[in-house]
Amino acid sequence: MLGLAGLLGIYGVGYILIENPNTSPAWGDGRTLAELSAGGVSAPGNAANALDGSALFTARCAACHQASGTGLAGVFPPLANSEWVKGAERTLVAIVLHGVEGELTVSSTKYNGVMPPFKEMLSDEEIAAIASYIRNAWGNGAGPIAAQVVADMRKETGERGPLRGDEELARFGQ
Repeated sequence: MLGLAGLLGIYGVGYILIENPNTSPAWGDGRTLAELSAGGVSAPGNAANALDGSALFTARCAACHQASGTGLAGVFPPLANSEWVKGAERTLVAIVLHGVEGELTVSSTKYNGVMPPFKEMLSDEEIAAIASYIRNAWGNGAGPIAAQVVADMRKETGERGPLRGDEELARFGQ
């Protein structure tokens, strides 16, 4: 046991001496917005092109919906093959902006949970990049969403609270 403690001590001192304090903080999800601006996440001409929707999704959404878009059975709904993702773009934008709570049906499976709103955390461009990524990932094959759609929805819906499940979400698609 004492030997293990000694080895860990030697490793720690070596790490401190070797590690460069000027190393970029861009490791993992600690990247800055400028570093996420890698481009090419959606159709040409879309404002979301300037941001990497995949990286933003990984940082903000994958913990619940998983990197594979399959969610967690009975807890977090899947985004892959979701009617809410592939349907009216206004619906997906409203979900990301305001969050959702209550009973939600995805692919005939009912979920009853809470998704937080991102309207205070993400810009119109970031939400458009994430939504465009989601709509094109995992075989969804839906079109990209422009930042202007997000801006219009943000203005239209204002400071409202979370959407209330299936019934209210269905109205956004009309």
